[in-house]
Amino acid sequence: MFSVLKKLTWFFKKHKKRYITAIGLLIFASFLEVLPPRLIGLVIDDVHQGRLTEESLRNYILLFIVLMAVIYAITFTWMRQLFGGAFIIERTLRSRYMNHLMKMTPTFYEKNKTGDLMAKATNDLKAISLTTGFGVLTLVDATVFLIIILFMMGFLVSWKLTIAAFLPLPLMAWLMKKYGKIIHERFMGAQEAFGDLNDQVLESISGIRVIRAFVKEKDDQNRFNNKTQDVLDKNIKVAKIDALFEPTIKILVGMSYMIGLGYGAFLVFRNEITLGQLVSFNIYLGMLIWPMFAFGELMNVMQRGNASMDRLNETLSYTEDVKSEGRGMRELESINIKNLSFHYPSSGGEVLKNINVHIPKGYNVGITGKTGSGKTTLFKQLLREYPIEKNQLFVSGIPVEKIALSELKKWIGYVPQDQFLFSKTIRENILFGNPHADGEALQRVMDQASITADIETFAHGLETLVGEKGVSLSGGQKQRIAIARALIKDPELLLLDDALSAVDAKTESVIVKNIRSERAGKTTFIAAHRMSAVRHADLILVMDHGRVAEAGTHEDLIKLEGWYAEQYAKQQSANAETEEEEVPAS
Repeated sequence: MFSVLKKLTWFFKKHKKRYITAIGLLIFASFLEVLPPRLIGLVIDDVHQGRLTEESLRNYILLFIVLMAVIYAITFTWMRQLFGGAFIIERTLRSRYMNHLMKMTPTFYEKNKTGDLMAKATNDLKAISLTTGFGVLTLVDATVFLIIILFMMGFLVSWKLTIAAFLPLPLMAWLMKKYGKIIHERFMGAQEAFGDLNDQVLESISGIRVIRAFVKEKDDQNRFNNKTQDVLDKNIKVAKIDALFEPTIKILVGMSYMIGLGYGAFLVFRNEITLGQLVSFNIYLGMLIWPMFAFGELMNVMQRGNASMDRLNETLSYTEDVKSEGRGMRELESINIKNLSFHYPSSGGEVLKNINVHIPKGYNVGITGKTGSGKTTLFKQLLREYPIEKNQLFVSGIPVEKIALSELKKWIGYVPQDQFLFSKTIRENILFGNPHADGEALQRVMDQASITADIETFAHGLETLVGEKGVSLSGGQKQRIAIARALIKDPELLLLDDALSAVDAKTESVIVKNIRSERAGKTTFIAAHRMSAVRHADLILVMDHGRVAEAGTHEDLIKLEGWYAEQYAKQQSANAETEEEEVPAS
């Protein structure tokens, strides 16, 4: 049960002053809180025996007031320290968790559902935070405070009465242990179900257009209802066990009360204890209700925290597939690919096979080929999204595995196939590539990406909110904003992965021309299905089933009369037909 505290030893050591202060003051406050019942017993004995005077009554009242003031001040201090620590660990673990997610490669996200990752970042972190705050409180109150009360009852009242009143408690300890084991298992299941529900909601919101297009709203609603019902059922199972803690403790403490009153009255009758001592004893029994509850809550909180810590550690223990170890490089020069082969961890077949290419600095490289031929996968190797064999990819003459990821990626600008825009303004989305860029640079990249005219038609211009994932924009507008975002970084290596597929041929031609002229001396990769996007490249690679089937300039590939020449001829013919259709009849 207490293994969660062992797992959090690093945090308690780091904030030991905070927790030593909190626990020390909490224990001191516990000593002070048992004094008022003793004073009440003394007052009653003084009244019963006729010894109470005006002066002694005034002293008793003054002592009560001082005790209350001191207890209030001490309680305020330990609560601030203890529960402040709970907020700190939640912030610390959330930052560590987020940093860990940022380091993970696609392999990790293939194995972990987004909804489950979100559940760990919310419910599980909250359960761990509760353990370091309320859990520590219940631990102290269920042990130290309980022992202090027992001491007052046993040594200052009657040890015989104390033993008799505590006869039901071993049964309570056994029941608490049994409940705790069950709640740990059920809470784990409830958290996993909540993660699945999160994942379902994310999928539904992201794919709402597809759901509506195929008129699957009812089916999706039924799936959601099934998920929510599953979460409800599993949380009800947790609540059923959780609900047993309080009545169990109340019943057993009530039995202790009955024994205390009955046997205590017998001892008063026999003059073994005074009436004041009996009143004090019963007040202490009342005070015991919280430590008994605390014991039950301790089991509950610790088991939940342990389950959540196990789930979080499972994610944090996942080591990154691509290590960020290595050195930096002064500048990005040539790129050499030697016998590069690659297969995805989740599949067996090779996606890239024995690729050998030398790309001098400043080259414009076009990559084309059939769908699934390996174009995007090749880009992923340049971005180091997956681990590769040593000495297969060299950047500036250095094996890519020996270059620090942060150093490598600061030279690269990337526009993926599926452009992602943040739910912010157009200005903020473009400046994401370089937050320190001035207005002149912003205007320049907008012109280069041929998006300026579109932005001018928006009512709020650059301050237009694009909505979640750019939902308010067309596919072509999203692509061009993503290109502008990459260009404003002014990278030494620009990767455009089919980033012009949603724009018309005329706009594509303008963007390619702008990139060629503005990026003279810098390396650019353009992957595309339209030959017009790559025909002016210094080197064109034709991919086929993971291999480089053809390589050369546009003129070289036309002479080969291979796949490239065939596709180019077809696309030229299709463009000519389109132009003829657009010419109005005379």
